[in-house]
Amino acid sequence: MFSGGLLVVKIGMVGGSGFDDPDFLTDVKFVKKGTPFGALSSDLIIGKAGPTEVVIILRHGKGHRIRPSAVNYRANIWAMKEVGVTHIIATTACGSLREEIEPGQLVFPDQFLDFTRQRKSTFYEGDQVVHIAVADPFCEYLRGVLVETATEEKIAHHPRGTIVTIEGPRFSTRAESKMFRMLGGDVINMSTVPEAVLAREAGICYATVAMSTDYDTWHHSEEPVTWEMIAVTMEKNVEHVKKIFFDSLPRITQEDCECRRAIETATV
Repeated sequence: MFSGGLLVVKIGMVGGSGFDDPDFLTDVKFVKKGTPFGALSSDLIIGKAGPTEVVIILRHGKGHRIRPSAVNYRANIWAMKEVGVTHIIATTACGSLREEIEPGQLVFPDQFLDFTRQRKSTFYEGDQVVHIAVADPFCEYLRGVLVETATEEKIAHHPRGTIVTIEGPRFSTRAESKMFRMLGGDVINMSTVPEAVLAREAGICYATVAMSTDYDTWHHSEEPVTWEMIAVTMEKNVEHVKKIFFDSLPRITQEDCECRRAIETATV
């Protein structure tokens, strides 16, 4: 399905709210692109950060108009692959399921729990079956680069964690939030799955910067989470994430990775 060739590092960013103004890029152009899976969430924003070519897509569209269940994850990742993206750094707002993960801090997940119900999670349908390996669903190399950068920049973060992805768009009940904690979840969002899985099928290294915005609903001292609460903390977090993204780019040089080879042994 995807052609190989000489690797030229090109960095993709799948952004949530707060990343629709590419003010940290130069030579910016907006590119419309069709896919076999339908329309993208937004036009591709293609530009440069220093010498590195960067491709941004707004996961929820301009102005956050697409609910999590309605995001065309397959089209978004397919388009990234088609324009030559080799590594994706995704951003996501998340609720904290742990006292030690405070609102305003970042998490670089190394595992996920999938509680989605309605989403297409593979490119391969019909008479072709793929069992993609996601025992370690995030690229360890790319995660390591992000963690190293956050550490050097002295940005408060947690180097690993389990992210729970729920269907949304509603937030969790208190009982659900407590259940996710019991299952080992550290943060919770609505977008990492199937995005990470599709990136693995496409042979793209993928890592997430999860921005803790609130304590979800389990926390006894918190009011029930609202979008307004998330937006306020997001605004503070965005600049930290942009700094990590920009400062990480020169470090992303690895040409060989298991992420890019996973599809070779997954097809039946």
